[in-house]
Amino acid sequence: MEDKTLEYKDTLINLLEQKQYTKLRQEVEDMNAADVAAVMDEMEDEESLKIFRILPKSIAADVFANLEIEGQQYIIQSLSEKEASSIIDNLMADDATDLLEEMPANVVKKILKNAKPETRKDINHLLRYPEDSAGSIMTVEYVDLKENMTVSDAIDRIRKIGLDTETVNICYVLDAQRVLIGTVALRYLIIMDPDAVIGEFMNEHVISINTLTDQEEAARMFQKYDFTAMPVVDNENRMVGIITIDDVVDIILEEATEDIEKMAAIIPSDKSYFRTGIFDTYKNRMPWLLLLMISATFTGAIITSYQKALASYVILTAYIPMLMDTGGNAGSQASVSIIRGISLQEIEFSDVFKALWKEVRVAVLCGITLSVCNFIKLLVLDRVEIKIALIVCFTLVLVVVVAKTIGCFLPLLAHKLGFDPAVMASPLITTIVDAISLAVYFTIATNVLHLNG
Repeated sequence: MEDKTLEYKDTLINLLEQKQYTKLRQEVEDMNAADVAAVMDEMEDEESLKIFRILPKSIAADVFANLEIEGQQYIIQSLSEKEASSIIDNLMADDATDLLEEMPANVVKKILKNAKPETRKDINHLLRYPEDSAGSIMTVEYVDLKENMTVSDAIDRIRKIGLDTETVNICYVLDAQRVLIGTVALRYLIIMDPDAVIGEFMNEHVISINTLTDQEEAARMFQKYDFTAMPVVDNENRMVGIITIDDVVDIILEEATEDIEKMAAIIPSDKSYFRTGIFDTYKNRMPWLLLLMISATFTGAIITSYQKALASYVILTAYIPMLMDTGGNAGSQASVSIIRGISLQEIEFSDVFKALWKEVRVAVLCGITLSVCNFIKLLVLDRVEIKIALIVCFTLVLVVVVAKTIGCFLPLLAHKLGFDPAVMASPLITTIVDAISLAVYFTIATNVLHLNG
């Protein structure tokens, strides 16, 4: 796919440089809107704007909706107020709202001033809802029907408003107060008798989402029920919009990216890698690096406190990296598994003892296996004393048990306290486990070898 995008890009740029605008227009007309947007995202802003101005009106809005937010902002700010408002009018309300949320207030005011009244109404309606709620990502363009309509009336309505709605696959039946009372799939309308009344065969067992439901919960409901669209209602069960599967895919991608960044000790960013400036990247990474560096000083303090004792058995220092790395890896394995379980709602804080009991048993098995392999290696390859080998291997078992316990408990505790469990991932757990590993190692060594710390 990347090669295809580069091929399209070269073709369009060559036509642009040769000023063959008619041929360029024909070329983009034959391309999918998503492919055109992907090519434009790879171009310089000025080139992307030129391509956009050449686009036929029939596909301009679809291409614009598929552009990255930075590209959308550049184009909107480069167009006249009238042109920008025309683009906003032709976007689905949820896409237009997402764009305007990222724009400067003065630009938004100018665009909305020239937009159609119904567009302004829809966008202002969506802007009222909290960020990351179902209400903030829904679209208000959907097909609504009345239960006393005939199938023929319903099909006529779909023909009338269908092109301006997000989807016509599912139609929503509302009463006089716009309370959601049922749904009808388009396929049923096609096969039913034209004189049949909607209320007689509509599905009355409707599953819906509240406007204030978190977007992650909305995504989980889509996964559970295998829906392609889901109605959004207010506290009085009045229908206000729908969420479609393309919105859910964006949510999943956004949340997964955010979790990955947090697990790597990076402050999440909503911009792509190359669109994020050097200073912004620095700001996102520096706080955690500073915190982890300061916390890692405990590791140095522990080694320093046992410096004299280590002088008697310098060989002990050779196995510090192995113990720390193994502990960090073991803790990371447990934390990632628990964080995934929390995200999928498989694990709650009430399961903490059950999860800990499982991780401890896994840790003992892993620790013993690693220690046996390491014991053989220490005696055969490193040729150390049996006493030293036993100290290292016994410490290894304890380190793995402690690491997996911490890796299991901290994400659950963070979730219970209302924090994102992804914060308690690899870097932080590794730092904590490193300090504990050294403390355990030197405590065992000083007691077995009778060293003076």
